[in-house]
Amino acid sequence: MTRWVLHVDMDQFLVAVERLRRPELVGRPVVVGGRGDPTERAVVSTASYEAREYGVRSGLPLRVAVRKCPGAVFLPVDFPVYEDASARVMETLKARPGAVVEVLGWDEAFVGVETDDPDAVAREIQGAVLAATGLHCSIGIGDTLVRAKTATDFGKPRGVYRLTRDSWLEVMGARPTTALWGVGKRIATRLASLGIDTVEQLANSPDEPLVAEFGPANGPHLARLGRGGGRAWPDDTPWVARAHGRETTFQTDLVGEAEVAEALTALAERVVADLRAEGRPAQRVFLKVRFVPFFTVTRGRKLAEPTYDVATVAATALDLYRALADDRPVRLLGIRGEMVPPDGGY
Repeated sequence: MTRWVLHVDMDQFLVAVERLRRPELVGRPVVVGGRGDPTERAVVSTASYEAREYGVRSGLPLRVAVRKCPGAVFLPVDFPVYEDASARVMETLKARPGAVVEVLGWDEAFVGVETDDPDAVAREIQGAVLAATGLHCSIGIGDTLVRAKTATDFGKPRGVYRLTRDSWLEVMGARPTTALWGVGKRIATRLASLGIDTVEQLANSPDEPLVAEFGPANGPHLARLGRGGGRAWPDDTPWVARAHGRETTFQTDLVGEAEVAEALTALAERVVADLRAEGRPAQRVFLKVRFVPFFTVTRGRKLAEPTYDVATVAATALDLYRALADDRPVRLLGIRGEMVPPDGGY
């Protein structure tokens, strides 16, 4: 039998979970994000396919989303409900005998299977997930993780699609480099400066110019990505967090150090609670600040010694803020605590 990688991706996951609770929303444009109030500062977490037809996408500000699709139903993010649904999906995938499951997030995972009929296995998995959760998924099939994940979009919604070494360039070759997993506009622009605009051009590029532009590790990685290469089997090693962070977008801008300090203390309390639950103290503190209108800065500092002390974490973040010497109003603050490694390392 042959080894295959299946990429399981839940269709419009958050919206689909909400529709289980509110069937009357089926067929209507639905947007999940923030507190469900499009007049507030927040972004789209998930949009239904009906809303996407109006140009609503994940990451779009809710205020823009409501202008694009004024008839949409806006719902608040409900983390506990989505986490429960996600857990049931992943339990269903892991229950398949012989499957190797690498979880990527709430709504997607790689599943390694040994079979001579991967399409049939994919349909079986779709049926099992639907029976266990009431939710639909799309599945990409490939001989590498990259090809499997790329294939999924061709099968959406509720479909199955296969991409292999033999079909990769036929399907992907003429597409822009942004069609590749992990290649955004910035990387694509740098590739374009090398005369590389399509997937096929990247696949056929020698390593030398890529190494010169992106470095000895990232250059060859991009070349492999262009060929759809890379790992050919999922890794089911349990994921261990390196850090925990919290951030808040404020509905009213913070003005002055006193308001910033108060907000940082509140964030530090939440971060330290997460670290205590993990059982590993912070050894570095990172601050994220988004000034008005939308200028974002991130800074970090190593602590003198690992700590769970809220005051130390908050004071370090405040020192990082002061060092910016920027008195513009603040619309977002975030603190991330990088933990000491677990026994034995990562």
